[in-house]
Amino acid sequence: MTTKLTLILAVLIGGFFVLDHYVLHLNAFVFLAKKLIELMNYMAIWR
Repeated sequence: MTTKLTLILAVLIGGFFVLDHYVLHLNAFVFLAKKLIELMNYMAIWR
């Protein structure tokens, strides 16, 4: 992955979260954070 492509993807993802916060009000960040916590709890079972 090139540096240019990485920066473009980072800006797009960041832009989505900004758009979500100010316009869409879907709370995508909260949803993803909850799913990440669930994943960490699931992975802790296998430890």
